[in-house]
Formats: sequence, structure tokens, C-alpha cells
Amino acid sequence: MKKTLILIVSAIMLIVTGCTGQSDKIFNGKNLSNWNFVIENDSISPEEVFSVKDHSIFITGKPIGYMYTKRKYSDFTLETEWRWLGEAGNSGIFLLIESPDNPFPRAIECQLKAGNAGDFVLLNHSQLAEYALPEGVTERPKFPVIPKKNNSNEKPVGEWNKAKIVIKEGHISVYINDLLQNEGTSPVTEGHIGLQSEGYGVQFRNISISE
Repeated sequence: MKKTLILIVSAIMLIVTGCTGQSDKIFNGKNLSNWNFVIENDSISPEEVFSVKDHSIFITGKPIGYMYTKRKYSDFTLETEWRWLGEAGNSGIFLLIESPDNPFPRAIECQLKAGNAGDFVLLNHSQLAEYALPEGVTERPKFPVIPKKNNSNEKPVGEWNKAKIVIKEGHISVYINDLLQNEGTSPVTEGHIGLQSEGYGVQFRNISISE
């Protein structure tokens, strides 16, 4: 009887796992073995910019660049927390990176810049269906922006913010501290994920992805 119950419970667990999808700790809390790095002009070693301590990722912000996942992802939910080190600054989460070959790759950035967390920035000629040139503008800006839907709901410096990003068949939904802040539709449906170094110290923790 006991053996039968164990088999039944095991079968239920398999069914639940199959329904909810698999969860992947793309950051193992110990090292950055699942990531590659881009540093502007290869001026210093990645270890001087990106490091791990107390199960968190620390990014100095200087020089600019990013760390990106070794594998590509398509339909997924990404969750992480971030906070500023010292003063509120600038960073971002790169989504659907097509070719990680320079500090601003062809990708969609979920902006984390203080006061603007949740904006979309279209990097290196990337595109979202929702973007249109502002009235009276005839030339596309270098870094087009699709502003977030609501006023900033970020926490004060030193406190943890939470980002949840859901991508399904190229449709991107961004939640900042549990509030839906932006949505966009990309013609690209698969790519690497990146965490940016852009001038300011930032810390990330509890990074996970489910597919």
C-alpha cells in the first residue's frame, strides 16, 4: 500500500511539472559559469566588472558592457531582483539578443535606469511593432524608446526591486514590482538574455527562468 501511494504521488508530481514547465536557475548563486561577457574595447577582464558574492551578482558599471546567457531562450518567464549600489543609476536587462558582438547588441532592452524601469529601448536597429516615430520626426533615433505605461513604482536606493518578464511568441510583458509596466511585440522570438553594465554599480539576485 505504501509503495502504491509513493508511485501515485510520483506520477502526480510528473504531471504537475509537465503542466507548469521547467525552472532553470540560470544563475547558480556561486559563479557565472552559465554566462559570457562583452566589455567595451575589451579594455579589462570581465572578472573586474562582473562578480559573485553572497549569492548575488555585482556589476561595477564601468566600463560599459554586459553579461549574457550562453544559450538562447524563446518562450519563457524571467524573474530577478535588483538594487543600486551607492546611488541610483543606470542598467538594463537585454532580451532576445540576436548577436552579442558589441556593447549595444541588436536586442530589446528592458530599461532599469532609475525612474524609467520598465521602458523599452530598441538597441541596434531592433524593432517592436508598437513603436512609431514621434509626430514631426522623420529620422529614427539611435535608441528609440517605448515608455512604460505607468509612473515609476521603483523602491528607494538600497531596497530591492523585482522584475518579471514574460515572452511568448515574441510578445514581451514587463512587470516591475508586480505592476504591468510595458508590452511589446518583437519579430524576433529567440535570443540570449543579458544584464548590463552602464556606469553605475548594481546588484542582482534570485535570477530564474521558466520555460
